[in-house]
Amino acid sequence: MRFLRRHPLATALVVLIFAGALFPLPPLLDAVTGSAPGNAELVRPPGYLAGAPLSNTLDALTFLSIERARWALAVWALALALAGARGDGTPARRLGRSLLGPLVLVLLVAAAVLLPRPVPRLAVPDASLTTLDYHAHTAASHDGRPGWTLERLARWHARQGFDAAYVTDHNRIFDFGPETPIPLLPGAEWSVHRQHVLALGPVREIARDSFAGTTDRMLGVFREIDRQGAIAIAALPEYWRNHWDRLDELAQAGAHGFEIVDCGPQALGFPSAARQRVIRLAATRGLLVVGGSDNHGWGAATCVWNLAAPGAAGIQANRVVARALALRQGEGPTWAAALTQPWLMFRTLSWAERVSWLTWIAVIGLYRGIPRRAGDPPGLGILARSLKLRALFRRQRAA
Repeated sequence: MRFLRRHPLATALVVLIFAGALFPLPPLLDAVTGSAPGNAELVRPPGYLAGAPLSNTLDALTFLSIERARWALAVWALALALAGARGDGTPARRLGRSLLGPLVLVLLVAAAVLLPRPVPRLAVPDASLTTLDYHAHTAASHDGRPGWTLERLARWHARQGFDAAYVTDHNRIFDFGPETPIPLLPGAEWSVHRQHVLALGPVREIARDSFAGTTDRMLGVFREIDRQGAIAIAALPEYWRNHWDRLDELAQAGAHGFEIVDCGPQALGFPSAARQRVIRLAATRGLLVVGGSDNHGWGAATCVWNLAAPGAAGIQANRVVARALALRQGEGPTWAAALTQPWLMFRTLSWAERVSWLTWIAVIGLYRGIPRRAGDPPGLGILARSLKLRALFRRQRAA
């Protein structure tokens, strides 16, 4: 009981680590069947595993939907501020502690969005399958990260196991550049009357004004893309937010498929029930379902991969494999995200990640738990004492 009182955070983390192992969730799910994919594996590099507490936390922040992010970050910031304000000290000292927690949270969010880091990659033993991304952007898009070149985009994909990626900049046809680590394929993302449409393949310019103003006029863009010999995919979140009651009309107008997983924060909240409705429509009409990283240069990790099968057609031509943490963003009340997001994270950990968490907890616990003796140099516990012993040994050798 004394340990629990002195180390409540460490105790809570250990409980969550083992509770998550009792109720595990596969780190990867087939977005169509909802089960673990049998022919794909998530491989975590050594650097990712060594720093698993930080790696997993940054992934959990990366894969928050916009609605859940608002609630989670607000609750965490308030809780950290209140925790910091507790305890002894002057009002100024308590105020400083109350600001420290929210500041660390802001820095973690910034790290998740801006900093490069080790990320998992998809390993697919079946060499006949091609791992694709159907939706990615460069700095040429209005919301692309400055300096996010074709080379950097291709390296980002290669690190995560992609064989190729379509470049679908907003209202701009892909312009082939220098040789890149993986093939980049031509495409565009057309914005027409409250709908974004991915055009994949031999894309040519379109007169977007011809498809503006009404949904009926917008539907003509699918016919135009088909006439060009390209593939037209209705993108998230627009068809879900704006045209949900007219999905059949999108299919009838010539849409070749639907995006059912999109890693953008505004699209991650797509509910599984809605996803299943789109999957049933695609199966009935022989259409594709795809996933897109929607990468704009912000964030180090993808939440989805596509396994394209040669010779297959319709919904069987492409398998969408996604991180379970991302697929579950549309489930449950958004106001509970501060609790449910960590729980989802702990459920999806591998045992190697759990061991890394436990190791860090033990090391930090020992570091803080051994008291500093009188005369020790500034520092805490083991570090302070080890520094003193090292200095003593150096003096003895010199003598």
